[in-house]
Amino acid sequence: MSLNFKPLFDKVLVERIEAEEKTAGGIIIPDTAKEKPMSGKIIAVGSGSRNEKGDIVPMTVKIGDTVLFGKWSGNEVKIEGKDYLVIKESDIIGIFE
Repeated sequence: MSLNFKPLFDKVLVERIEAEEKTAGGIIIPDTAKEKPMSGKIIAVGSGSRNEKGDIVPMTVKIGDTVLFGKWSGNEVKIEGKDYLVIKESDIIGIFE
């Protein structure tokens, strides 16, 4: 996938991974009751943040990583007609392996 967007500094572009539409018991969850997923796939990565000396600290995450992030993290954006989330690397809780 090629986007005309590159996050700056320690920001990443994330595509949310949609949650299951059924519960374990088979009950279908309506759209109005669904919570936004807190996991997603990294689509684009910034160059990294700067430390006290001004050196660039490289990012820990990379394109293609599946990550878990905070419920209220980031800013929702629409790029080329698709919804994404721009979040700081520090808002990422962990990487799924």
